[in-house]
Amino acid sequence: MASTSVSRLVPASPERVWKLIGGFGSLPDWLPYIPESTLLEGGRVRQLKNPDGDVIIEHLVDFDDTERRYSYAIAQAPFPVVDYISTLRVHSITGRDDTAEVQWSGRFVPDGATDEEVVTLFTGIYRDGLDSLHKALG
Repeated sequence: MASTSVSRLVPASPERVWKLIGGFGSLPDWLPYIPESTLLEGGRVRQLKNPDGDVIIEHLVDFDDTERRYSYAIAQAPFPVVDYISTLRVHSITGRDDTAEVQWSGRFVPDGATDEEVVTLFTGIYRDGLDSLHKALG
């Protein structure tokens, strides 16, 4: 099993950040790679489309509004992995009400690719996503 994690400080309160990213269907609000998200099964499944029209289906596996985090698993995607689970989390910064740390992490088993290739792929997706979030909040 391979894993990666990316963190980024963003210029907004944890509450404001969570309000933007905490909804399971909110990726299009801050992540240009995902322009479309449709919630299914009472909001526990999201069907995403990327700019190329590829479909990604993800299942919500854990949600904690108080802790400002959720985890999801990929059921279908154009990525060379299986057993993918990821967590998006917003942390408070002691003494900083105007700044939050956002952490995006994932664990997965490569399928048709090396550990290094998929770690590089998801590290890039998470990094680019958090850069986009920073711009959306800035």
